[in-house]
Amino acid sequence: MAKLTSEFDATCPCCQAKLVIDVNLRRIVRHEDPPSADRPELDDAHGILAKQAARREALFQESVNAEKTRGDALSKRFEEALRQARDEPVTKPTRDFDLE
Repeated sequence: MAKLTSEFDATCPCCQAKLVIDVNLRRIVRHEDPPSADRPELDDAHGILAKQAARREALFQESVNAEKTRGDALSKRFEEALRQARDEPVTKPTRDFDLE
């Protein structure tokens, strides 16, 4: 695109983007995003998607294993609470009214 005489280039101090400013309009006419180093390449998209799919699968397998062992842990806790309830003597609960 041809550059007019009323336009000049400037660099954004925050993001280092190139700005083309028109003096007569007192506006930004065009801008170019700065090159980003952390932006992934399109060629790497298949690898990135495969890594994310593997990560999701690993998390799913982890949650499946946790659910399988969850029943065992709950039954152990229940058995322990039942054993403790059998060992304690049966007493009448105290009420606030009884304390006066």
